[in-house]
Amino acid sequence: MIREIRSILLVEDSLADAEMTIDALREARIANPIVHVEDGVDALDFLHARNAFADRRDGNPVVVLLDIKMPRMDGIEVLREIRANESTRSIPVVILSSSREERDLAASWDLGVNAYVVKPVDARQFFDAVQTLGQFWAVMNEARPEA
Repeated sequence: MIREIRSILLVEDSLADAEMTIDALREARIANPIVHVEDGVDALDFLHARNAFADRRDGNPVVVLLDIKMPRMDGIEVLREIRANESTRSIPVVILSSSREERDLAASWDLGVNAYVVKPVDARQFFDAVQTLGQFWAVMNEARPEA
């Protein structure tokens, strides 16, 4: 049986950070398709295959890379919704944010985030951090089979 390669969902409102993240994942030779959405509302629409993503049929992403500070719905609320829903709660979620605020860290861990990566201000460090993150998820993690 051939398993379809599942996507990575990148939830990032900064186009510059999104492009850098995608470039870093590609340079790390991550083969998964990357779906980029710019806010939490679109992230949940993607995950639940509704509205603009109603025709999506490829199952849950292998990982969600989630920014915190976004318009319409922030990353903490998205994480809360992911963990509250039976069909999405087992998806690995990595916060990829510039926020070092204690309340964001605490809320993320309390809600069951799998990892919290602070985006470095320096572009090269950010690129290196995302590459390392991508390699870690590609080599060390395998998502639970979907029901």
